[in-house]
Amino acid sequence: MDSRSKGRTAVEVGADGVALITIINPPVNSLSFDVLYSLSENYEEALRRNDVKAIVITGEKGKFSGGFDITGLGGSQERKPKPDSMSVDFLSDVVEGAKKPSVAAVDGLALGGGLELAMACHARISTSSAQLGLPELQLGIIPGLGGTQRLPRLIGLSKSLDMMLTSKPIKGEEAHALGLVDAIVLPAELIKTARRWALDISEYRRPWVLSLYKTSKLEPLKEVREICKFARAQVQKEAPNVKHPLICIDVIEEGIISGPRVGLRKEAEASQVLSQSDTSKSLVHVFFAQRATSKIPGITDRGMMPRQVNKVAVVGGGLMGSGIVTALILNNFPVILKEMNENLLQTGINRVKANLKRQMAKGTIPLEKFDKTVSLLKGVLNYESFKEVDLVIEAVVENIVVKQQIFTDLEKYCGPHCILASNTSTIDLTLIGAKTQSHDRIVGAHFFSPAHIMPLLEIVQTPQTSPQVILNLISLAKKIKKTPVLVGNCTGFAVNRIFFPYTQAATMLVERGAHPYKIDQVVTKFGMPMGPFRLADLVGFGVAIATAKQFINEFPDRTHRSMLISIMQEDKRAGESTRKGFYLYDEKRRASPDPELNKYIEKARSISGIAVDPKIQNLPEKDIIEMIFFPVVNEACRVLSEGIAVKASDLDIASVLGMSFPAYRGGIMFWADSLGTKYVCSRLEEWSKDYGGFFNPCNYLAQRAAQGIPLDADTASCPYDALKTWGQYNRGCL
Repeated sequence: MDSRSKGRTAVEVGADGVALITIINPPVNSLSFDVLYSLSENYEEALRRNDVKAIVITGEKGKFSGGFDITGLGGSQERKPKPDSMSVDFLSDVVEGAKKPSVAAVDGLALGGGLELAMACHARISTSSAQLGLPELQLGIIPGLGGTQRLPRLIGLSKSLDMMLTSKPIKGEEAHALGLVDAIVLPAELIKTARRWALDISEYRRPWVLSLYKTSKLEPLKEVREICKFARAQVQKEAPNVKHPLICIDVIEEGIISGPRVGLRKEAEASQVLSQSDTSKSLVHVFFAQRATSKIPGITDRGMMPRQVNKVAVVGGGLMGSGIVTALILNNFPVILKEMNENLLQTGINRVKANLKRQMAKGTIPLEKFDKTVSLLKGVLNYESFKEVDLVIEAVVENIVVKQQIFTDLEKYCGPHCILASNTSTIDLTLIGAKTQSHDRIVGAHFFSPAHIMPLLEIVQTPQTSPQVILNLISLAKKIKKTPVLVGNCTGFAVNRIFFPYTQAATMLVERGAHPYKIDQVVTKFGMPMGPFRLADLVGFGVAIATAKQFINEFPDRTHRSMLISIMQEDKRAGESTRKGFYLYDEKRRASPDPELNKYIEKARSISGIAVDPKIQNLPEKDIIEMIFFPVVNEACRVLSEGIAVKASDLDIASVLGMSFPAYRGGIMFWADSLGTKYVCSRLEEWSKDYGGFFNPCNYLAQRAAQGIPLDADTASCPYDALKTWGQYNRGCL
């Protein structure tokens, strides 16, 4: 039996007549079935005892509860939850409807079911640093223990919708200002204050509030309908392919209009259906897969501890370098930025400051933090101060000679413990470090642009890279709020390698009769933030051509050689930066169709000798998606079979966080598995007969298809049954 099955609660009755019930289930005191069963037993015991006047619920070691434990449902197999207590009725009738008041003493986390439990209590006392929220929509479900009904009644409809639809928690101070918590105290005073508050309620010195029936914070019904109407419009605009946010709004509105008991019933019914939906399965897969990227056989299971990285140097202050610096100083790392001359150095520092100001404008960082954050950055023109640093990240132009010289210099000036990392996205790391003797500490740290915003960090290892170096970078990634994915050393690494067929497939379809704007429209409708041609404009044609050449040279048997982008570049069209690419751009860089585009397409067809294919010209949307993304799946299979990626789920996370593949589809490999390997392979075989080797399925995919094996069969399966069980008990047990 693993540690997850040992969750419990403990009860202690003090001389003051207050029963203190403590949730104990490390690391975040999640609400497993064992915890809920124990909570029910201890709560009912406290209600029966004559020496108990009131109840305080808290969590062990400074964490109230991180929410329902979707990995540990079921707990002790011989002990089944009691239907009467393991339900929403337990919170509504036993906790909230009890003849003895209860107070939640909240510190650390009160998320999901944890917050729903706290809201069922008659008051909440919190520390200022506590985080309170209902993040269930991130998993494709809605709050299932009355959260959709109680939160609007405590803080009003508008703010509660914002919290639930964005899944963003709030801190204790804001929660107090909104009315979600009743008082803010220091951690040392939390339990003492909660006990006193509970006694005050029991002796009628403070109000006895049933949050489920509170109405003072609710807007008038006419306003409720308008707020919900606006929220639906926003959801349909931002997330047209998912239904659970709309269902959440429906449930909230129903409860306000028809009463909380009706709302609870609708919440339970919706929760049960949503917990078994494809969207929920996909989002749960992403949830677990993202946490699994830092679990690497042979690296993280050896008992080693990461070494502290205290100071970082970045070589190159261009767009990528300045973004990397921004990410580091935003997370309190002192950084040395080196450039070739004073002008370039000042330009790089100004880029960093501009990044910070944009973050302030968005409210990501407070205004008063600007000067302190900038003070962490030191600009230099030589390597003399590099002996102090624990990590150097090279972020200069993709020129092998320049990079080799930099790494030779770094080996000379940096201490022997210093990690030597390159942000290269294309060049072989063994070539970059070929003139050094430090092969064991050379590693790739591939950020994605803009580096201070994009959440993925590809950690690229060579056969010589030390496991300790990899472990150190994994630790650093988490500290700067990046998700690390370990990949092998090859052209394009993981993300760029598996997505190089993305644009190539799109240009192939255009040359055979499809229109770029139709393709972009269909791909955006599928869930990508932009289509391949709008993306090419954003990246710039120079980068697109250089990258295509590398893949054509490396993989000549499976690349499509199109002249379309080169022809357009020759006519001084280079993408968004020149206001002309596949689209035209105004002074605010807003894209609009270009009627001249067809002449470039016709010229590219003429050069390639490809005729318009009526089947492609009238291709259904489903086929457009499959002809663009199945080659991506095919290349991902090659990456997996070559050992470039550790597991299929890592490629799912790489596709979601690196290329914005829709998370609600589970990532590129999970999506392919949802369609079936046999189907994906058969479609590729069909197209390869008509359009050549670009579509040939690789051996890995063909073998899996022949045997009916999913692409992620070698990885730990995600506990979807847990969510099904959650739905079954959502009359409910969170």
